[in-house]
Amino acid sequence: MQIEALRAVPLTTIVRLVLSWFLLAVCGASVAQAAEERGFRVESEVFANNAEEPIARSLTLFRDGIAWDFLEPAASKGGGEAACEIVLHDPARERVVLVDPARNLKTQIDSIRLERLSVSLASWARKSDDRLVRWAGGPDFGEGMTESDDRIELVGPRVRYAIEFATPPTPEAAGLYRRFADTAILLKALVRPGGLPPFPRLAINRRVAAAGGIPTEVSLEIDSRVALVTGRADSLRCVHKFHPRLLAGDLSRIEEAESRVAVATQVELAEFAAPPVAEAQ
Repeated sequence: MQIEALRAVPLTTIVRLVLSWFLLAVCGASVAQAAEERGFRVESEVFANNAEEPIARSLTLFRDGIAWDFLEPAASKGGGEAACEIVLHDPARERVVLVDPARNLKTQIDSIRLERLSVSLASWARKSDDRLVRWAGGPDFGEGMTESDDRIELVGPRVRYAIEFATPPTPEAAGLYRRFADTAILLKALVRPGGLPPFPRLAINRRVAAAGGIPTEVSLEIDSRVALVTGRADSLRCVHKFHPRLLAGDLSRIEEAESRVAVATQVELAEFAAPPVAEAQ
């Protein structure tokens, strides 16, 4: 009966049905593949005092609203397995997780802790006797800021910031990167204090994101006297290379990082940030 009924159906109808099934299968596979590959990557290198070789490298992978930041030794090239620290930026859970693969340790920092740091740091900076620190406490940087279509420059007392930026393939990428960059700057102020307050850079990040851009090069020049006091280089330059999609090995690297987060021992930030104890001779 089924065969007879099928024979009664016009051939054109059967062809349409087959094509519909085929297109549904192809579209379903494409949607699944797109969901799996959703994201982008940013490779970064930091140079000090116009040196040709970077002092640090990082690879940041963005996927499904989460950023995985792999901080690598300067001697490590090609983004291999030699990451000295992994940072998970998880805004949906309002947390940042730092992982030290070598020691198998991790520590978690809630977003509220970074917000409180921002408030207290701004209050301290604005009361400083040092003109540069007081200026860096903000909140207004409008007078020293100049903007063009692809560049923003901010000049303060004995310091100059310059950021070049480009338009990413998707407008969402600009907002995602700005949220990551802001958190990373505050995280650095918490874990490795001692530099300039982060508020000038946060203000520039806000302007770049408002322009729908993502940074391609960031430079910071500090008066040599200030650099001597802070122990920092006279000039730092960070070059960012933006890739609009994740590469073949990136998903595997994210899966490996997820495994390290799961098995690492949870410790407080003070223990995590403490330098490793030298082995007895």
